[in-house]
Amino acid sequence: MSAAGKTVAIIGAGIVGVSTAIWLQRDGHKVVLIDGKGIGEGASYGNGGVLASCSIVPVTAPGLLRKAPGMLLDPGQPLFLKWSYLPKLAPWLIKYLGHANAADTKRIAAAMAPLVGDSLGEHQALSAGTGAEHWLKPDNYLFLYRDRAHYDADAFGWSIRKAHGFKWEELEGAAFNSFDPAFGPEQGFAVRLGDHGRISDPGAYVKALAAHVMASGGRFVKANAEAVVDENGEVSGVRAGGETMACDAVVLAAGAWSGPLAGQLGLKVPLESERGYHLELWEPSIMPRSPVMIASGKFVATPMEGRLRLAGIVEFGGLNAQPSRAPLALLEKNIKAAIPGISWKHKTEWMGHRPAPADSIPVIGESPTIRGAFLGFGHHHVGLTSGPKTGRMIAQMISGRLPNFDTSPYAPSRFRSG
Repeated sequence: MSAAGKTVAIIGAGIVGVSTAIWLQRDGHKVVLIDGKGIGEGASYGNGGVLASCSIVPVTAPGLLRKAPGMLLDPGQPLFLKWSYLPKLAPWLIKYLGHANAADTKRIAAAMAPLVGDSLGEHQALSAGTGAEHWLKPDNYLFLYRDRAHYDADAFGWSIRKAHGFKWEELEGAAFNSFDPAFGPEQGFAVRLGDHGRISDPGAYVKALAAHVMASGGRFVKANAEAVVDENGEVSGVRAGGETMACDAVVLAAGAWSGPLAGQLGLKVPLESERGYHLELWEPSIMPRSPVMIASGKFVATPMEGRLRLAGIVEFGGLNAQPSRAPLALLEKNIKAAIPGISWKHKTEWMGHRPAPADSIPVIGESPTIRGAFLGFGHHHVGLTSGPKTGRMIAQMISGRLPNFDTSPYAPSRFRSG
């Protein structure tokens, strides 16, 4: 089969899967999206909505090992653990924390920079000519600190961003207050980064992109994918909902649920769910001017259509446990501290699953064991930010072209089992 005109089955209809589908169609391929939950119903629905190009520094920065135990025991910190899950989590956690050093942090940041660095441009290219353009808003992105000393404590992360070409403006005291008077005196210092963006309704955005896929001849199958079928080490189909669909290539983009199918493709990926929460405040009395990362609470507040979305928190508890109340209560407490006097008509709550490989680098590329099987998952906190670029990369690989940067850091072969 020639590189052009393949039939490609994409497992996962979130931002990565839908982006892949659009770029594949633009290359002349036929696509079918497969997802048991529906289109854009996972992390793509509930994320913070920020196109966070500057988010190249992993959670596993130096000092995490020292701070983590205290954070877990302090209900005011944005790190939670369902303790009954710890025995299952432990092998992954040991690998994950093993990267909490300066050398690995810089190496991970260097791998992430090409994926997220031009997120706004990638989203503009992806959504051009689709109904999704309505939801894409170029914007600033602010990091809020108590004061300059609080900002200086993050100097290592900012030095990495600077090394990768990010520029920013520092706003202090009156200058910050005049830029955005929404915030109380507890937030006295801000870093303003331009050339970022936000999605004003992530769920609607992904659904609009998928509608374009369908209007362009794509199909959607609402079913759980059970297996990738191969003949002589080459993809021949996907089994989903009890039936086998023939295809020439398959893309595994099922986020936090990708582990078992990756195992069938010869990979043992140390993958966990990094459970995230959002709280939406509808018709708030005060709306920030731009999306903000409030450093003291490690959460994002993003203006959306009719509401303010607060998103963040890291909780380890696996894919099956019920949501916890404490993270949602913490988000509400923290926004009241950051924006004194804020009120709202009503609120909605959500919990979802970020796909977290232990080395904090996504798995993107062809399976080392089955030809025609491609993977695109494991984006931690930046799935929305990097989804279009990931989809473009996979489409290029399936079409027989090489992306114009080094893709070796994402290679699935690093997790080849045995």
